[in-house]
Formats: sequence, C-alpha cells, structure tokens
Amino acid sequence: REFLRAIDQFARTLTEMFLSNSNFELQLWNNYFHLAVAFLTQDSLQLENFSPAKRNSILAKYGDMRARIGASIRDMWYNLGQHKIEFIPGMVGPILEMTLVPELELRRSTIPIFFDMMLCEHRLTGSFSRFEDEILRRLDSEVEGGRGDEQYMQLFKSILLSCCQRHPELAKPGEDFVKLVSELLERLLDYRAVMNDENKTYSMSCTVNLL
Repeated sequence: REFLRAIDQFARTLTEMFLSNSNFELQLWNNYFHLAVAFLTQDSLQLENFSPAKRNSILAKYGDMRARIGASIRDMWYNLGQHKIEFIPGMVGPILEMTLVPELELRRSTIPIFFDMMLCEHRLTGSFSRFEDEILRRLDSEVEGGRGDEQYMQLFKSILLSCCQRHPELAKPGEDFVKLVSELLERLLDYRAVMNDENKTYSMSCTVNLL
C-alpha cells in the first residue's frame, strides 16, 4: 500500500510538471509505466493464487490494488495526448502483460488502450504496423509463459471490434487485425493445453495449426 501511494505521488508530479511540451520527459514517463506495470503484476497481488480465506482477508483490508493501479495507468496513458506515439511500440509489451492479468474489470478497463495505440499510429502513418508486429511477437511469449485464457480472447475480440466499428477508417483493417490475433490466441492456447496434457495425441495437429 505504501508503494502504491508513492507511485500515485509520482504520477501526480509527472502530470503537473513533466507533461507540457517544453517540460516533457520521455524517460520519466517511461519509468512510470514500467514501474506501475511491475507493481500490478507482482506475485503478492495475484489474489486468485491465494486460498479463499486469505484472498477475502486481503480484499477486506486493502481491496484489489491491481484495479486501482490499472485505472491509474489507463488515465496516465490518455493524459499523454500527442506524446503517445513516442511509446509505440515500446509500451505494447508492458500493457499486454497488464491486460493478461486474470481480473475481469482490470481487463475491461485496460484493453481499450490497444485501440488507442492503433488509432494513434494510424493517424500519423496511415497504418498500425509497428503496433501489430509488436503485439503478435509479445503474445507468443506471454501465452507460452502461461498467461492468457478463453475469457481474455473473447474480451479482446469484442472490445477491439466495438472500438474499430466506431471509426470508419479503422473498421476494415481493425477487423482483420482482431481476427488475426484471435486466431493466433486460439491456436496458442490449444497448443499450450496439449503440451500440458499427459495425452499428447493431438500435439502434432496443434503444432501444424500454430505454424
């Protein structure tokens, strides 16, 4: 809780003193995002890994601090304004790591950051290829490391499609991107499930599908 208070103070100072064009400090903002994501993803806050009694005790005393810091990360991202492009594709991996945390409200509030990244890059370059390449690359290693599930795949698909449909210039490329990521996620999850199963009957089939 004390670390969270310190991070909140850091965020306020950044917004007040290091956001305007003349005072903007890229490295400080980059440090903030990496620090906040590291805080959110630390083992001691992953409540689903605890017994129900311990989980309820922590929630009663502290609440789920992941939701609070996740909302702060989201708000700080949107505060960046025209500076967002300087964090693409560098922040794609940390944001992905955050959205993969298995907490429903956290996922719902932070997955839209991906669309904002797509929109930002598209408006400046006419495409979002840097964002797309990075998320596909990082998704592979994250799912292999045990993160991601069916719920995440469905949320990613529904939220991103809904966002893209509200922006005609991104409707078709956005739909193609979401389809690509959804299919990759499905194959990665199938492959991981087979590799963790003692029955390897379908392992070759899943490997071929993934390739």
